[in-house]
Formats: sequence, C-alpha cells, structure tokens
Amino acid sequence: MAILRRLQNNPTISKFLFNHYPPYRGAGIYIEIMNLELCHVRVKMPLTWKNQNLVGTHFGGSLYSMVDPFYMMILMHHLGSKYIVWDKAAEINFLSPGRSTVHADIRVDLAEIEQIRELAENYEPVLRTYHLNIFDESGVRIAEVQKTLYIRRKKAKSFPQ
Repeated sequence: MAILRRLQNNPTISKFLFNHYPPYRGAGIYIEIMNLELCHVRVKMPLTWKNQNLVGTHFGGSLYSMVDPFYMMILMHHLGSKYIVWDKAAEINFLSPGRSTVHADIRVDLAEIEQIRELAENYEPVLRTYHLNIFDESGVRIAEVQKTLYIRRKKAKSFPQ
C-alpha cells in the first residue's frame, strides 16, 4: 500500500493514470496540469463524437465528470490519511452550449487547507463549498460548478483490552 501511495503522490504518475483512466479517456478528458503541491489542476476536453449530446454540443455529464474528483484529491493529498474527505453535494449550471474544446482550472488556497486542518482538529465535521467555471476556447463561460465537500479528522481506533 505504501508503494501505491507514493506512486499516487507523484504528479507525473497521477497525471498519466488519470489520462488513461477509461471514463476520462473515453470522454476525451485530458489533464493538462496536475500540481497537487501547488493545489492546481487544469483539465480540458475537446468536443468529439464521444462526448456530444443529441444536439452536437458537450454532454453535460462529461462536463461535470471533467472536474469531479479534483477538489477531493487536492484536499486528501494535503491533509493526509488522518482525515476523511468525501463529496457531499454538487451542482452544475449550464450557461452556454459548448461547441469547442473546454477547460477548467481547479485550485485550492494553501491557507484554506490549514484552516480546514485547524477546524477539524477536534474531530468535528467541516463542510467546504467550492465554485469553478468551465470555459471554451474563446473564454466564454460554458458552465459553473459548485461542489460541497465533507472533511473530518479520523478518530483513533480503540481496541478492547
């Protein structure tokens, strides 16, 4: 397990694994930048027959899938195995039809991660809501996504004596 953890923490390997993950590869989703240390992921998706809806624009499920795991992944990377990080809720609003390559930047401020760590120190749940935008090649905002994450410090396991 330690070897797998080290491999996942290597940004080059993580990027490679995501870019070859069948749901991402099938939809044409590509991780352009994955810098977990700097809390930044940039993802893009060209419009192809694999991710078009009935009217020839980006399928909404692919737009959401493109940004889904990364807030959780960034927080897990920085908080470590002593914390639980789960997606609690998500919402996507479609603003304009996506007719070209789209991209999104997922970022978390390091100061916020420290604040989460402090708030969760007493084992109480912490909820965080993040907002991001998905843009097309021209800079037109295609969709806005809101994700709420549940974070809690794991309680120490007690063993019978």
